[in-house]
Amino acid sequence: MKNFFAFPTKNSWNEDIFQLKPAGILTVVVLICLLIAIALFLQPKQIRSKKFTTHQLVFSSVAMALAIVTSMIKLFEMPLGGSVTPFSMLFIVLIGYWYGPKAGLMTGFAYGLLQFVLSPIFYSIPQLIVDYPLAFGALGISGFFSNKKYGLQIGYIAGVLGRLVFAWLSGILFFASYAEGTGMSVPIYSLAYNGSYLGVEGAITLVILCIPPVAEALKQVRLQATQAG
Repeated sequence: MKNFFAFPTKNSWNEDIFQLKPAGILTVVVLICLLIAIALFLQPKQIRSKKFTTHQLVFSSVAMALAIVTSMIKLFEMPLGGSVTPFSMLFIVLIGYWYGPKAGLMTGFAYGLLQFVLSPIFYSIPQLIVDYPLAFGALGISGFFSNKKYGLQIGYIAGVLGRLVFAWLSGILFFASYAEGTGMSVPIYSLAYNGSYLGVEGAITLVILCIPPVAEALKQVRLQATQAG
């Protein structure tokens, strides 16, 4: 089955990896569409309507598109993967903030798979799951704080920490050999490595979010995103 969806190859470090075949890419795209559809229908019955669902699809699609575009702009790129981008995580956090944790998590999972499709290379199925749908899906945790004071800022911190947890676990479970020769234990190395780029982007974004005109503008965007007409 794996040979049908992916083929074995080597990366630039001569490591054994797998790359998706067209059938594998198609399968992932179908799964992305399914997750987005689920996200659209996870709203409470009292606010669910065809009009609202279309409205949510438009705003979620724009946010995901902005997340993809900004993720391709790398302000700083780490040598073994990971980068600082201009607020790419924020756009997925916003979906959870607008529509709640269920929609946020499902959309985050879909976004993680979309990131994988853009670079369809993986070491193993467990590594793929941890590094993509789980890590990026964690950004949807922001939805649990959508009704709290400073909910966007708190939700953003929670989402980034959630992604950091999965990136940290991935470093321990799948990339422990990278810590050799650093003088650090595997957990400390993984935390330092992944925390460096996620922490920098997170800190920059939080500073921007705390600027009063930006905060007010995002409040107005939320009002538009959550009102169907």
